[in-house]
Amino acid sequence: MPAGELRQLEDKIEAITEIAKGFGLDYFPMRYEVCPADIIYTFGAYGMPTRFSHWSFGKQFHKMKVQYDLGLSKIYELVINSNPCYAFLLNNNSLIQNQLIVAHVLAHSDFFKNNYRFRMTRQDMVESMGATAERIAAYEHEHGKQEVETFLDAVLAIQEHVDPGMTIRRREGEHEEKVRNSASTQYADLWEQDRPANPQEKKKKQKFPLEPEKDVMWFIEENSLELEEWQRDIMTMMREEMLYFWPQMETKIMNEGWASYWHARIMREMDLTSAEAIEFSQLNANVIMPSKTSINPYYLGLKIFEDIEERYDNPNEEMKERGVVPGRGRDKIFEVRELETDQSFIRNYLTQDFVEREDLYVFARKGSNYEVVDKDWTNIRDELVASRVNGGFPHITVTNGDYLKAGELLLTHNYEGTELDVTYLEKTLPYLYQLWGRPVHLETVIQAKPTVFTFDGRRVQRKTT
Repeated sequence: MPAGELRQLEDKIEAITEIAKGFGLDYFPMRYEVCPADIIYTFGAYGMPTRFSHWSFGKQFHKMKVQYDLGLSKIYELVINSNPCYAFLLNNNSLIQNQLIVAHVLAHSDFFKNNYRFRMTRQDMVESMGATAERIAAYEHEHGKQEVETFLDAVLAIQEHVDPGMTIRRREGEHEEKVRNSASTQYADLWEQDRPANPQEKKKKQKFPLEPEKDVMWFIEENSLELEEWQRDIMTMMREEMLYFWPQMETKIMNEGWASYWHARIMREMDLTSAEAIEFSQLNANVIMPSKTSINPYYLGLKIFEDIEERYDNPNEEMKERGVVPGRGRDKIFEVRELETDQSFIRNYLTQDFVEREDLYVFARKGSNYEVVDKDWTNIRDELVASRVNGGFPHITVTNGDYLKAGELLLTHNYEGTELDVTYLEKTLPYLYQLWGRPVHLETVIQAKPTVFTFDGRRVQRKTT
């Protein structure tokens, strides 16, 4: 980027920042870097400027770079949830493109800082991932690159199966234990000694785990007899990274909708020439263009936020009876930005009028064709909510870590109408076996029949129960 254009961009960033502050956006301190395409696509493939090396990231980079070279797709920006917040701009963007992106990433940073699901995420993750990369490189030097990469393959196959709510639950459990202990006296053990033994009492073997455990990564890391200490260390670090990314998976529609809402309003406040206004309109239309075959999160999130603002600015009689004060639409969307995830956002704010106005529908494949199968607004809402459950990943729990009393691992898929991808499942079970060290079983439903998949170290077997 020429020096003169860079100075222009710096001036525009300052103006955009002032406008964003005037609208009430509250974001982390911003750091902008203008980068060539190779750097942007490297960061996009790895998800971070500093992350450990793995062949799958290289595969993703190659795919993204080929699409860029062929003009099929283009990443205009990349923003990192951290404090300070890092935003990377493509060096061959036009000045208007970079202005739009700066406005867009400021709103992302506001969302990162204020949405409640991000409050447990580490804000020093750029540095933390750099430290993780160094430790993994040290393990490669000590144990061999092939052995470490083979282990990483297994961990990456199950990395989405974490539980971000585990920390809160465990803290509550520790608090309850402290309360129970404080209620007993210092002589409680003497009373226990005086109590006569009851020969009729039989010690029951506790379930393992006591309740179904959603955090498969944590359970294996803590309980596998197969793992060496360096492997547990890697699992701990990779689980931390996934917990960092998890809120972004839970709020994809909201986050992109919020950024799209604000980049449009900020850019309208800029002093644009006629040519710049036309270029901005074309760029904005491309970003929020609805799709007939899938959900564009930029479009859906934007339209729901705009609908909320309109309805709360001009409440109907029913809303007024609930205490909604006219003209509070802007306050309401800031409240929604803070308190909701994609699931609750859609469930609470997708209305019948909105569904009918946007002509939303459910379609399915019938024979060789795709057909519209449902236009009922409640079913459409529920279908969208279901697609966002668990960040869009299957909900799988550990239900028995000593299955068949042989130390085998039993997992259960909490089936809610969507079947697992059997090909993916059969390729993942050997990785679970590698991590657990003993046969692994997974219960699910295939073609309306309860089915158990088992990998015993040699082959995958399927049994319909």
